[in-house]
Amino acid sequence: MAKAKKEEGSGITAYSVKTKTKNVPMIDPVINIKSGRYIAIGKDSEGNNMSAILGKDKAEEHIKAGHAKKGEGW
Repeated sequence: MAKAKKEEGSGITAYSVKTKTKNVPMIDPVINIKSGRYIAIGKDSEGNNMSAILGKDKAEEHIKAGHAKKGEGW
């Protein structure tokens, strides 16, 4: 699981473990709630799985702005 790097302007970004790159934009992220934590799950441009942990406010902002979809646990 990747360590969280949050939003940068218009979308959710995260650390890519496979390419060892910071602030990689997520494509089609889905935000799930598990154990009270908001977890954005998506893919990078190469198709590698990524995830980022967000706070409640940031998660709701991204959903309201249309950058992410609601997943399980809402």
